[in-house]
Amino acid sequence: MRKTFIKTLIEEARKDERIYLITPDLGYSILEPFQEEFPDRFLNVGIAEQNAIGVAAGLAMNGKIPYVYSIIPFITSRCYEQVKIDCAYMNNNVRVVGVGAGFSYGPAGATHHSIEDIAIMRALPNMAVIAPGCPNEIETLLKYSVNHKGPMYIRLAKSGEPKINNTNIEFGKISTIKEGSDLAVISTSNMLEDANELISNLSLKGIKASLLSAHTIKPFDTQTIFALIDKGIPIVTMEEHNIIGGLASSVSEAIAIRGKSVKFLPIAIQDEFSHYVGSQCFIKEKMGLSACASKIEVFLLGMKNANK
Repeated sequence: MRKTFIKTLIEEARKDERIYLITPDLGYSILEPFQEEFPDRFLNVGIAEQNAIGVAAGLAMNGKIPYVYSIIPFITSRCYEQVKIDCAYMNNNVRVVGVGAGFSYGPAGATHHSIEDIAIMRALPNMAVIAPGCPNEIETLLKYSVNHKGPMYIRLAKSGEPKINNTNIEFGKISTIKEGSDLAVISTSNMLEDANELISNLSLKGIKASLLSAHTIKPFDTQTIFALIDKGIPIVTMEEHNIIGGLASSVSEAIAIRGKSVKFLPIAIQDEFSHYVGSQCFIKEKMGLSACASKIEVFLLGMKNANK
């Protein structure tokens, strides 16, 4: 996904001289192609994230479109006040690009884990939040981001994600990738691959599930959620993020607003830090993000027994 990001950004920068790329001394082996082609529009401000956001805001106030790239905790939490005031409050066209969603940087420990970033960024007025789950989604949404009015947070996974969403990718809309009548599985960010595999496993057991990708968290597509509620289709959400403030919260808010009952199973990190150090796969298993098929089977069985 990172390679698709920089490839697409370069393509857009060739067409639009307003595009700048800023890094607080991170992104090696990824950002060099942009630096080589546009040396006057590439800034390495050193290990100074707050300064990076301030520089980006200044560029935006002068008609430029800056993208600030770093590992998620450093570009969100470490400089949150600057993102809040310089970007969101001022409604500047700054693109905050965070890489390493969830436990992507698992071996680096909790300082590099990204489990609350969606929550804190979607809480900011004016801030759009996108969390693409595959290269096709970041390519389409990045092209859109160039002319988006106001600040935007772009949440990226690390690398190696397959192309899953080959259909309707539109900012502010949930993509329906596969249709099913028994269940709706909605994923965001780097859980899309897991959700896609899950759908295939469920189909082998005769469970017809829809696969939806919530690549835009804010503004959130409540209309698609309303349609599922009105049809009485059980909803499952999957995210590599705290259960508070992310996709599960967004869907829960939509359910509450609709005022109708629907069966809902959120699969997320249960409001706790990971004290495990290891691969992303290892930590996800330890934090309850694996064995999703069995969780859903129990969920559906409970529904069936309740209806007897």
